[in-house]
Amino acid sequence: MTTEEKPTAAIPSLEDWQHWTLVMGRAQQMLMEAWAKGLEKDQPASGWPPAFGQFGGPGADPMALMTAGADAWAKGLDAWGKLLGVTAQAAEKKDRRFSGEEWSENPLFDTIRQSYLAISDQLLGSVDEIQGVDADTRQRLKFATKSFVDAMSPSNFALTNPQVMKRTIETKGESLLNGLQNMLRDIGQGQVTQSKPGAFEVGRNLAMTPGKVIHETPLYQLIQYTPATETVLEAPVVVFPPWINRFYILDLTPEKSFVKWAVDQGISLFMVSWKSADESLADVKLDHYVEAQIDAVETIRDVLGVESVHAVGYCVAGTTFAATLALLEARGEAGKVASATFFTAQVDFSEAGDLKLFLGDETMGLLSQVTADKGYLDGRYMAATFNLLRGRDLIWSYVVNNYLLGEEPTPFDLLHWNGDTTNLPASWHRDYLETLYKGNKLVLKGGISVAGTPIDLGTVKTPAYVQAGREDHIAPPESVWKIMKHFKGDKRFVLAGSGHIAGVVNPPAAGKYQYWTNDKDPASLSEFVDGATEHKGSWWPDWVKWLTARTPKTVAATGARVPGKGKKKAIEDAPGRYVKEH
Repeated sequence: MTTEEKPTAAIPSLEDWQHWTLVMGRAQQMLMEAWAKGLEKDQPASGWPPAFGQFGGPGADPMALMTAGADAWAKGLDAWGKLLGVTAQAAEKKDRRFSGEEWSENPLFDTIRQSYLAISDQLLGSVDEIQGVDADTRQRLKFATKSFVDAMSPSNFALTNPQVMKRTIETKGESLLNGLQNMLRDIGQGQVTQSKPGAFEVGRNLAMTPGKVIHETPLYQLIQYTPATETVLEAPVVVFPPWINRFYILDLTPEKSFVKWAVDQGISLFMVSWKSADESLADVKLDHYVEAQIDAVETIRDVLGVESVHAVGYCVAGTTFAATLALLEARGEAGKVASATFFTAQVDFSEAGDLKLFLGDETMGLLSQVTADKGYLDGRYMAATFNLLRGRDLIWSYVVNNYLLGEEPTPFDLLHWNGDTTNLPASWHRDYLETLYKGNKLVLKGGISVAGTPIDLGTVKTPAYVQAGREDHIAPPESVWKIMKHFKGDKRFVLAGSGHIAGVVNPPAAGKYQYWTNDKDPASLSEFVDGATEHKGSWWPDWVKWLTARTPKTVAATGARVPGKGKKKAIEDAPGRYVKEH
């Protein structure tokens, strides 16, 4: 770029100088107040309080500083490009981070964009060319490299993002002050805000399906939902959600709620709401979760006077429920469960996906450090782990929107849930990772004992409905499919469009995505896909049809079918206390 092509900054007026000095002063005050609050908590941030000169001082021209920073970045990228032997022209492709017209209209930023994309491609491609490393090591290298190039995107920095520069000048720095306020708020709460604060509240516009808590233990509450139809299926359904998240992922706003939809289909529905771990749950282990699932089944059987119940296990709770089924088989009590449905659940972790990236000695050592004193893992660590798996979408996009542009994030119920973290019992979490993810012992005959009984998944004959997400990076479909090989008896596999969450939470009324079925007996996932039939929309109706075919009898939705009218009296209204505790 020649000198003539470089953007020039207008000479600021006295009024401009005064305004920018005020902006810098307000920023300094906000940082000092945050630092003081940190001192009150005995947690001062390293390097604080920042010196005023870090912001360029009252005599700095903001536009000149920004232009100089962008120019320096462009020169740095050019040097990297020459070192790696790439050219900017090699990177013409669509990327949401650079969708603003400012990235292409200005030659300086167009060069930055193209150079960054070309270098990123070169760095990511180089991982595949490394010789002498095993598959796991290569996968970790790919993840680390991708995380690095995503973090170093010029869109993530104020001085190299023309949209941020434009917004800063238009608002005379107010956007940066708003962004600083947002950043300090997030630092204080220990996680990035992904949905507009205050837009959602459990019990107000989330988890609104009517029902009552009818049973409670130190580990879980059992919710019974109020019937919405005159008759209901005689065989009820109990849902075991993941204990690493809040159950209301299945009961978001009414139009997205799986719970409401299922109740509207005439299902007597029960939901387990796990307690967020505290010191009292420090010694909880696999046995406790299996016993809790059996306790819920027994409670429902007793309350409704039925022989068996259908059960749904989502993600890690599905893994645990597989162990529960094997234990019931060993005890001769398998008939208490009429069918088992698995939402994106794994039992065989030989192809467990991206989470295996976080099972190295360093991560396990850190896990021991952060849980040593309290006996439980702060849920924000798990949230950060899952966010890192999609860092570009779940971290850096919010850095740009919330901090650099000074905007509040869009209200989004799913992302509000994503940030509503729950704590995990530390010893069980470590055991889960070591025994299942790393050791893969659940699929070994007698590899795991529950309540003193060695279990064998190969003995499970309970009819099973197995759902996987085609784009799931948490529980890859290749991994979920393995349930089909380990369980005996009748099984139905459904491959849903989208991933770990949207593949499950896909109400029929939305008309989104699709799902695939194969009524033959495929021996592998690839064989399933090759012979699959595609169906538009949600797989939920397919599940209800499968469930109803197994137990078609209906009964009047009266008496014990109404929460609190049976042997168990209502403790409190749904969604209950446990889902609101932190």
